[in-house]
Amino acid sequence: MTPRPSSSGPDPKKTAEEKSAAQQAAPPRKAVAKGTTPKKATAEKAIAKKAAAKKTTATKATAKKTTARKAAGQQPAAKRTAAGKAAGGTGGKRGERGVAKKAPAEGRAARKSAKEAVPAEVAVSPLLDAADRERLLAGTHHDPHCVLGAHRVPGGVAFRVFRPYARAVTVLSGELRAGLHDDGDGFFSGLLPLGEVPAYRLLVRYGDTDQEVEDPYRFLPTLGDLDLHLIGEGRHEQLWQALGAHPATHEGVAGTRFTVWAPNARGVRVAGGFNFWDGTGHPMRSLGGTGVWELFLPGIGAGELYKFEITRPDGSRTFRADPMARRTEVPPATSSVVHVSDYTWGDDAWLARRAQAPAHEAPMSVYELHLPSWRPGLTYRELAEQLPAYVADLGFTHVELMPVAEHPFGGSWGYQVTGFYAPTARLGDPDDFRYLVDRLHQAGIGVLMDWVPAHFPRDDWALAEFDGRPLYEHSDPLRAAHPDWGTLEFDFGRREVRNFLVANAVYWCEEFHIDGLRVDAVASMLYLDYSREPGQWTPNEHGGRENLDAVAFLQEMNATVYRRVPGVVTVAEESTAWDGVTRATHHEGPSGFGGLGFGLKWNMGWMHDSLEYMSHEPVHRKYHHGELTFSMVYAYSENYVLPISHDEVVHGKKSLVSKMPGDWWQQRASERAYLGYMWAHPGKQLLFMGQEFAQGAEWSEARGPDWWLLDPRYGAAADHRGVLDLVRDLNTVYRATPALWQRDTHPSGFAWVVGDAAEDNVLAFLRLDADGTPLLAVSNFAPVVRPEYRLGVPDDVPAWHEVLNTDAARYGGGDVGNPDPVKPEPQGWHGRPASIRLTLPPLATVWLRPA
Repeated sequence: MTPRPSSSGPDPKKTAEEKSAAQQAAPPRKAVAKGTTPKKATAEKAIAKKAAAKKTTATKATAKKTTARKAAGQQPAAKRTAAGKAAGGTGGKRGERGVAKKAPAEGRAARKSAKEAVPAEVAVSPLLDAADRERLLAGTHHDPHCVLGAHRVPGGVAFRVFRPYARAVTVLSGELRAGLHDDGDGFFSGLLPLGEVPAYRLLVRYGDTDQEVEDPYRFLPTLGDLDLHLIGEGRHEQLWQALGAHPATHEGVAGTRFTVWAPNARGVRVAGGFNFWDGTGHPMRSLGGTGVWELFLPGIGAGELYKFEITRPDGSRTFRADPMARRTEVPPATSSVVHVSDYTWGDDAWLARRAQAPAHEAPMSVYELHLPSWRPGLTYRELAEQLPAYVADLGFTHVELMPVAEHPFGGSWGYQVTGFYAPTARLGDPDDFRYLVDRLHQAGIGVLMDWVPAHFPRDDWALAEFDGRPLYEHSDPLRAAHPDWGTLEFDFGRREVRNFLVANAVYWCEEFHIDGLRVDAVASMLYLDYSREPGQWTPNEHGGRENLDAVAFLQEMNATVYRRVPGVVTVAEESTAWDGVTRATHHEGPSGFGGLGFGLKWNMGWMHDSLEYMSHEPVHRKYHHGELTFSMVYAYSENYVLPISHDEVVHGKKSLVSKMPGDWWQQRASERAYLGYMWAHPGKQLLFMGQEFAQGAEWSEARGPDWWLLDPRYGAAADHRGVLDLVRDLNTVYRATPALWQRDTHPSGFAWVVGDAAEDNVLAFLRLDADGTPLLAVSNFAPVVRPEYRLGVPDDVPAWHEVLNTDAARYGGGDVGNPDPVKPEPQGWHGRPASIRLTLPPLATVWLRPA
């Protein structure tokens, strides 16, 4: 093994190796324990000298006996316990996926030494610098590897080991067996007359148990210069591969590499089940000026629990979950879990075709759901047996999962994240989540996921003041505190924080094959004065209210995701009229900003206006007709999704069907008519779970959808199944009709037939595909039949055929409609050369296509 070059620590004092040259002239001495008087030290030196003489005699005798045994073909057996046979374990729970059992040549040679080792006389090692010793005990050492482990010094190789609670430590190397001197406080040392640092292991005695282990402080750093450079620049697009806990084989030894970014920490140690949650003996080293701390722990495998013990600038300590942990304990437990994936994907066909057309030019109807409450009690794998079949049967193209990343409080629905890189452990492990995504893909269903980069909770074991000072949050308390949710906002101007979030977006798409990210609370990121009063915010450098750091972050995130992962889509939940949410980042708009670069944006204006219109009694709707037509004024300013989301069916807002006025029949008819209008309107559709079968109650994360409403034994089940059947047919016709989705973002895909029939509560328009083939959508939001209702149409369509009628009997309607093809008449109407006369059902929407 090549000797490790000494690395410079933060302390300007000389290291023990440097001091040893000056100490050669003096006889070696044992470290004096703190608080020992000179007189006592002299006495202890005499005792030590006498003990050393006795030990030398005993060692020679043992060597003589060993030689005799060898001549007779015998070998002395080393005392071992089952714990000692574990691969470097120091107690605690072993992982469910162990490290590699096959030992490298060096390891085998060292283990062989336990049987064949020859006891060697060990000289007292040069003193460990008092400052180094104090910092190691206090958990504030930046470079423990420079003083611990094995190092060449004048006179041989110095071995220093820090093993709190150990009774004895022995170095094993080949046939060498050398007991180290006990220097007190868990420190052991010795000087062996060797020319090079050998391959070695340690035999550590705890109580009456011996454990043969690797020395973590004999290994070179596990991160290379390129990783550290990219981290320092904030440009490591696969940050999760560099930071966190990673089982690996390093220098021929199996273990786990621990790395964490904590630039303000005075020291960092690893604590976990493997060291009984006492990190004293496992200090990490700081790698240059990057703020990254690192330690390779041999013998630690997947499944181990861990946290980082951080010494803050003020000297206090805090235990923190790993910000990059890829797996966590099940809440309310908060430890991170060492994880390695062994999942084999089966969705190659899906990934190959998903990039064939951009999302805004393809059919997209989204079923939004909250995984823990969709079928309460089911795991990821159990959901994978039910969810794909249900969604595929209804014809949705995508599901949108409310936040999956780990969060401590279930009542937040996942929107207050503490584990940004870990799927919630409530439903299974990360590979179980991969299995769910895989099964959805194999069923032909895309997976969107809510992603929350706007803020994070203040839990004292998570990100808040992670290393004792504001790190992930802004250093200005006014900028850091989110006024609405009692959380903290990310510091988007800090390059390492921006890197943490950009890499996280890439992580979900690359590691879990997520097809799109719906970014939550974008408006709260974009405005410095969001929910703040005058005096509670500071203008940007141009005197404006725009958060320029957040703009730059969103642009970088979108550009990176689209570049790295073909076929994905990003969706902004942005509730204001910010210019250019879905414009390319390099295209500057009237405001002077480049676009944010999202693929789609939630149309919150359409959602608010249309639901407001539907909540009015039909007799009053004529006074609010503009609430339905206004959306077309700005329909092509962005690429839109029409969302009826979870936010609209909680907190006293009522479920979708319950928002409708009138009796039960009118409420269901109004919901059906509204869904027909929604699916025909330009934009993609999103419907939250439970609304597809007209659930009457608001959603509750503790209860989930009222599936019993579909039970045939329930008297009104047919009413709810009728709405479910309509949603299925809406999706079926929608996907088969390019006019409804091909030109969603282009004015040529839409034309009004009549938009001002307020007195009739009627709305009619044409949707057209790239070839000009039309679909006619007509909505009658009055509770009366309108026979022979004349509408202007193009004169090049010989006949129109009704392809969907929300009043059909099978949906629970009155079955009023147009069963036969309707032929145009040469009478001009609504500015068109021809017209047709239709029977419009009450509270219904009908779709007609060329026959």
